[in-house]
Amino acid sequence: MFATPERALASQKAAFETLLTAQNTAFEGFEKLVDLHLKVTKATFEEASLKAQEAFGLKDGQEVFAFVSSLVQPSAEKAVAYGKHVYDIVSGVQTEFTRLGEAQLAEQHRQLAEAVDQLAKNAPAGSESAIALVKSSLATLTSAYESVSKAAKQAAELAESNLNAATNATFKAAADGRAARSRKAAAA
Repeated sequence: MFATPERALASQKAAFETLLTAQNTAFEGFEKLVDLHLKVTKATFEEASLKAQEAFGLKDGQEVFAFVSSLVQPSAEKAVAYGKHVYDIVSGVQTEFTRLGEAQLAEQHRQLAEAVDQLAKNAPAGSESAIALVKSSLATLTSAYESVSKAAKQAAELAESNLNAATNATFKAAADGRAARSRKAAAA
């Protein structure tokens, strides 16, 4: 497959650089998740402290009920937002891994096509049909990979679109619920 040791060394160097890039991508994703967890934890502690102080000032059962009811909706919204942030981080890492994988496959395909061309140049007379079969198989494999890759990308885009729609619907329902409670409280 390789005509010279320099090309083999260059290929190994490229594979090593891809591995390093993948490791850095994974670590950056992990770092973002840890940062998100720390921010959420800090905000949760701060909010819990404020809500505890607020709870100590409640005077009767109606205030307690209203206070408890006011805690539920924001918590659900925060959980959905947190899940969306985690999804975005993981999706970003996955996208980078996909890009790296596609680049590796493209390079391997290029090297294989180059090796087939080299084989065709050095093939004995009468082997043209075998070389044509190998080239045809390579073209079919490339076409199949591109079709599967395109379908996978479309499925990922659809899933992300559905997640965004569900998130937006959840936030809208939460806002509508708050507005309804506000109207009800104002009417009372």
